[in-house]
Amino acid sequence: MSKTYAIANQKGGVGKTTTCVNLAASLIAIKKRVLLIDIDPQGNATTGSGIDKENMTLSTYDILVDNQSITDVSCSSPSGKYSVVGANGDLTAAEVQLLELPQKQFRLRQALVHMGDLYDYILIDCPPSLNMLTLNALVACDGVIIPMQCEYYSLEGISALIKTVHQIQQELNPSLVIEGIVRTMYDPRSGLTLEVSNQLKEYFGNKLYQACIPRNIRLAEAPSFGQPALVYDRNSKGAVAYLALAGEFVRRSERMLRQVTHP
Repeated sequence: MSKTYAIANQKGGVGKTTTCVNLAASLIAIKKRVLLIDIDPQGNATTGSGIDKENMTLSTYDILVDNQSITDVSCSSPSGKYSVVGANGDLTAAEVQLLELPQKQFRLRQALVHMGDLYDYILIDCPPSLNMLTLNALVACDGVIIPMQCEYYSLEGISALIKTVHQIQQELNPSLVIEGIVRTMYDPRSGLTLEVSNQLKEYFGNKLYQACIPRNIRLAEAPSFGQPALVYDRNSKGAVAYLALAGEFVRRSERMLRQVTHP
């Protein structure tokens, strides 16, 4: 069965979409089957995957509101080679329309039931806020990957997200876990970065990924070309860091699977 992960943080500008796109491309590079679902009305993961969000026939909106199947909506990223369910501004309307629909928190989860083992990993790029779209993602997924900068405001944001995850565990998705924390825009020369990083290690332990994503100009440039960094410049520090993250992510998830199947 596919494993589904939401890439989420209630604070914006932390590298959430960058992580989703580049993790997807890096997983493809190590021979995994990947579906990226963009559930953010900004559609940045869609354009960053090389897809024209304004000219899509079907999008995440159609899955959530009209019960279209994921296989009918998805297409292939021309640059990243993973499958994509794209998003655009139509999703803004979906936030309101979902409130009137039955099983409003479970719409994405119900759509994913039919995916079986078509993919190894499904990654969901969430909006930078807690709304009905993010709620659908968190109810549908097995785990949450949290990208964050090593700064104090980010610590406040992650605290709010953890409270949200615990609430969803209790009320809607008991199997939901925090899969891991990814340090993004990492600058080891900064004393603040190192201080916050040490706090994260102390609090989260092995939930903190060892791979750190550096500030990298090639990583920042790649989305404007509709490409993951691995395609835009595979030797860049950003691309190499996401490959390291993908390897660590797969080893961790496969280890957890072995523990479940052979306790």
